[in-house]
This record gives sequence, structure tokens and C-alpha cells, in this order.
Amino acid sequence: MEELFINLFGKPEGIIISQLISACRFTIYLSLIAFLGGGVISSLIVLMRIVPNNILNYISFIYTWLFQSVPLLMLLFLIGLGVPRLLGFDINPWIAATISLILFTSAYLSEVWRGSIQAVSNGQWEAANSLNLNFFQTLKLIILPQAIKFSVAPTISFLIQIIKGTSLAYIIGFHDLMLLGKRWANAPVPGSEPFIIFPLMAVMYFCLCYPLAIYAKHIERKTLFNN
Repeated sequence: MEELFINLFGKPEGIIISQLISACRFTIYLSLIAFLGGGVISSLIVLMRIVPNNILNYISFIYTWLFQSVPLLMLLFLIGLGVPRLLGFDINPWIAATISLILFTSAYLSEVWRGSIQAVSNGQWEAANSLNLNFFQTLKLIILPQAIKFSVAPTISFLIQIIKGTSLAYIIGFHDLMLLGKRWANAPVPGSEPFIIFPLMAVMYFCLCYPLAIYAKHIERKTLFNN
């Protein structure tokens, strides 16, 4: 692929574009891992938040409040640099970035999904109760099928935030689009000036996020129309 871009754009532009596109895959990998891992934890947090148990409600509230209150940048610093230095060991940037983004994702995504469940009218719970369905039967058979349609669009929109959030992981040495772009922008190579590199990076982030934004809008309109 690099030779193709060199033939199209010459050197070093072709090399730069090829390497930036190649680095995008790490941004995508980290985003998917954070989304899937955060989604699993979010499901547990949401369940703990809505189940009729005050202790579990409080624990889930504290978890959500804590990781929503700490900026993602600070999480990356603490997990990638602060805690390892304090305890005297090194941590792989992949692991640090993954843990940080999963914690960040789970805190916010749990609120998105909890809001979707709350969007289902209380009458549905009351109707299920009149049919002698327990909490979990009601949640599985009645509430979740309705809540899913409310959650799809905001969930996809939040995935965009995750993709953009991965750009902060470069501060702990995570090798992605942002880190590679900054290295090229700081390189004393003609054709790799910041006013060239950063617009290229912006275009690539746009290409990653815009299709998701369009799809989220489509789902949102479809949901409103069906209602």
C-alpha cells in the first residue's frame, strides 16, 4: 500500500499518508475493545442500578459518579503513569489505555442505557406486576425489547466519543493515529509540517466518525417515526 501512495503523492507525502492510514487500525481496535468491554461492565452497572436492592443501587451509583467525575485524560495519567510509578512497575500502553477507556466507557454508557430503560413508561412495569411476573421476567420480556430501540442511536453516538477519546492515549505512549501524526509533525522533514499533518489526521478521524453519526441520525429518525 505504501508504494501505491508513494506513486500517487511522492515522497514523503505518500509515506506519511500510508503510515497514518495504517495507524488508524490501532485507533479502531482500541475503540472496539473499549466499547465491548465497557458495554459488558455497563450492563452489570445498569442491572445493579435498577434492581430493587439499595446496596447494589448505591454501589452502582458510586461507580458511575466516580468515573464520570474523573476526566479521561486523568484516568490515562493515573493508570498509565501515576500508579505504575508509585508501585514501581511498568505497564504496557495497550493495557493502560484499554483499562482507562473501559472505565470511562462503562460509566457513561451505563447512564445511556439506564436512561433508555427509564424511557419505558412505568405502566409497563405495573402491567407486568399485574400478570405476576417477577423483576427479571419483566425486564427480559417487556422492558428491554422496548428500551433497545431508545438506546441504539445514543449508543452509536457515544461510540463516536470513544473513537475521539482514543486520541488522548498518545500521552502514555499508545501507538495510534494521534501519536504517529504528532511524531511526523515534529519531524524535521519537508512535507511533514504541522499544517499538513494535522488536517490529514482530522480528515481521517472524520472518516471514522461521520458514517457512525449518519447512521445514528438514521436510527433516531426511524425510532421517532415508529413511535
